[in-house]
Amino acid sequence: MQKLKNYIHGQWVSSHATEYVDVINPASQEVLAQVSAGTVADVDAAVQSAEKAFATWRRIPAGKRIQYLFHLKRLLEENIDELSKTITLESGKTYAESKAEWIRAIENVENACGIPTLMQGDFSEDIAVGIDEYMIRQPVGVCACISPFNFPGMIPFWFLPYAIACGNTFIIKPSEKVPLTMARVMELVDQLNLPAGVINMVHGGKAIVDGMLEHPGIRAISFVGSSTVAKYVYAKGAANGKRVQAQGGAKNPVIILPDADLDMTSQIVVDSVYGCAGQRCLAASTIITVGEHARITESLVELSRKRSTGFGLDEGVQMGPVITAASKARVNSLVEKGVSEGGRLLLDGRNAKVPGFEKGNFIQPTIIEDIPLDGELAATEIFGPVMSLVHIKTIEDAIAYINNNKYGNMACVFTSSGLNARRFRNEADAGNIGINIGVAAPVAQFPFSGWKDSFFGDLHGQGKHGVEFFTQTKVVIERWLKEWTRKF
Repeated sequence: MQKLKNYIHGQWVSSHATEYVDVINPASQEVLAQVSAGTVADVDAAVQSAEKAFATWRRIPAGKRIQYLFHLKRLLEENIDELSKTITLESGKTYAESKAEWIRAIENVENACGIPTLMQGDFSEDIAVGIDEYMIRQPVGVCACISPFNFPGMIPFWFLPYAIACGNTFIIKPSEKVPLTMARVMELVDQLNLPAGVINMVHGGKAIVDGMLEHPGIRAISFVGSSTVAKYVYAKGAANGKRVQAQGGAKNPVIILPDADLDMTSQIVVDSVYGCAGQRCLAASTIITVGEHARITESLVELSRKRSTGFGLDEGVQMGPVITAASKARVNSLVEKGVSEGGRLLLDGRNAKVPGFEKGNFIQPTIIEDIPLDGELAATEIFGPVMSLVHIKTIEDAIAYINNNKYGNMACVFTSSGLNARRFRNEADAGNIGINIGVAAPVAQFPFSGWKDSFFGDLHGQGKHGVEFFTQTKVVIERWLKEWTRKF
């Protein structure tokens, strides 16, 4: 059985830990590898390596730093099929979803290659006679990322390319549930001939997270996960003097107005709810119909029923399993909770059986209607293939319901009215807004926003926010005396 190693200072090294956990294929329960629980000593070794590398890496011109990213982009593109299959094997999502994830990751590498322009400063001449003032951006130091299981390839690349392009060094901790993807990426990184210590990887669980949050050598932390853990990471990281960007959970609402295109809306909404088995932070969760809803309800149920569930590498499969048996049990219990609160099951996928994968963590598309808006299920992130369908009489009440939610990751509306679309865009309290879009995922040039309990911090991942997060500003006020200045 393969025991995964850490990647520190350009070398593959074993963890100091003695405890290892299995990496399990969620579709078959096959053990794919073993990964260490990690220790503080592992973190310290990575930080020492990154600190040593930072001293010289920050001095390399930005135009030369990005040459490594151009090379990395090419390697990712050349190996995208293998990398996509790895994601499918350890996370369960379909091959098409895995490949789409890598396309998004590569977009961020491309965008970070613009760092020589993106991190330029500002200059003002003669703020007083003979005195100039300017602002420059410099790297912050050693940066770290704590990555989730649901996007093992894409999410680290919200941060890594920007961090190193800006002159920082970087430590990545993959989720212990899906460590194989980033282990393979580090094999590609090893081909770049980067200075040793610029990029490091440490496997493990909570011991590694706490070690990163407490280590004085780490200056900035990027996190994506549940809101509970995001709040913990933000509070503990900030208490230890670090910059923190912590993306949390979501309960993404979608409003369907009576004038929405029925066929288009139904297909897009179903894709949003059940893509990646509902295990993405931009999955539509609460579908809100406004006004007459019989036809849209019928359409959503019919399309959901037809969605194919199975092993992600099999042809024609549209949805894979959830990540663990514990996740499956949790989702099933939340569905039961919704029923006990008064909800009505229109589609029950809890007893899914996939031939040849009977032990897999499969849940077929599920729809529960008319859950109480003040109930527990309405406020809980399910993170599984479950659509909560509710009916509200007016757009005003629908927006008010959305804004009363503690989450604010994404909110979408489907309509043919420009007036209602503009009103929704202006009034909905969420960081990512979709207009006739089911997954409002920003491209690499824009920040992945999030409001309320969906984000803790000030600067988000991607785009200009990424550049600002991974640099610190220095203002210089400068005078060079000349004879003529004395006249003033």
